[in-house]
Amino acid sequence: MNIGIDGNEANIKNRVGVNKYAYEMLLGLQKENEKKLCPNNLIVYLKNEPLKDLPRETKYFNYKIISGGGLWILTKLMPYLWKNPEKVDVFYSPSHYVPVFLTIPRICSIMDLGYLNNSEHFEKKVFWQLKYWTAISIFISKRILTISDSSKKDIVRHYPFASEKITVTHLGYDRDKFNLKVPADLVRRIKNKYSIVDDYILFVSTLKPSKNVEGLIDAFASLSSRYPKLSLVVAGKKGWMFEKIYGRVKKLNLTTKIIFTDFIDEKDKPALISGAKIFALPSFWEGFGLDVLSAFACGVPTVISNVGSLPEVAGEAGIYVDPKNVESIASGLEKVLNMSEKEYNSIVELGFIQAKNFSWEECSNKTLKVIENIND
Repeated sequence: MNIGIDGNEANIKNRVGVNKYAYEMLLGLQKENEKKLCPNNLIVYLKNEPLKDLPRETKYFNYKIISGGGLWILTKLMPYLWKNPEKVDVFYSPSHYVPVFLTIPRICSIMDLGYLNNSEHFEKKVFWQLKYWTAISIFISKRILTISDSSKKDIVRHYPFASEKITVTHLGYDRDKFNLKVPADLVRRIKNKYSIVDDYILFVSTLKPSKNVEGLIDAFASLSSRYPKLSLVVAGKKGWMFEKIYGRVKKLNLTTKIIFTDFIDEKDKPALISGAKIFALPSFWEGFGLDVLSAFACGVPTVISNVGSLPEVAGEAGIYVDPKNVESIASGLEKVLNMSEKEYNSIVELGFIQAKNFSWEECSNKTLKVIENIND
């Protein structure tokens, strides 16, 4: 079988969210495919040359560069695939966006539909593109992959006709990087790199309204006077509509207590997470919440929202809060801060157990099976 893949979400230097997912799918699909007695041919379509950390070409894994800019999928990829010189049998997009007019069966990955209930969290152009192109992709794709049961329920609720073509492929984490073996010396060096002195609460994600960073800042502000040596570290690149976050910190006079790191390189992330007292993610919704698993694996308790996919991902190991209630967020944080050593170790152990339920290998294997069985 000749399998076409849109690799552009993975071909980005500073990967977050869907970029990380797409990257892991390229790695995993190549690995799972080449285990087979009769491997498929994987053709990865890109608009730029592949970055050095993408999988290297092999007999069964190749890149096809189709140069182009804006609306590349519609103006460059779709006309090319219409001619189909590689004789692609199925086309997989690890994102919401698939070529609209094609005779080739298509598969798309839907991270979440949280934007449909929270349009105010997006710039208008981004929202309308997400809404309509995602709807079209769901309609025309022969199979749909999504990353949590929560997201599947949302898709079925909004698009009931899609119920029979959805497969859930839970995400994973890098077990070689995120574990209890992160050296203490490395943790110290990373803390020094980001000017972190004492204990800290860690937030890791893109700075955008859906992540509820302002709510976390307000909750931290209510605790700050009682925990004078505690900092809040906000690690993530700027997304959109993030200006209010910095304004909130200045208004609350917390500029010396809250540390913004901007984008965190993957090589720094294990140590930064390992050194945290708490990992906090009080989002208004999440399609999955990748770094919750990373925190569990590093032995760090998580304070997370009680909505969306997060209870599904964290199970009994999460400490849940209402993202719309600042007092609830503060109470969740303080619960961890006041834990006895025995209680802290107990919640950490639950995290280890929960993280074992997820792996990129299983996600890739399941994804490849869906692609191969497209005509069943």
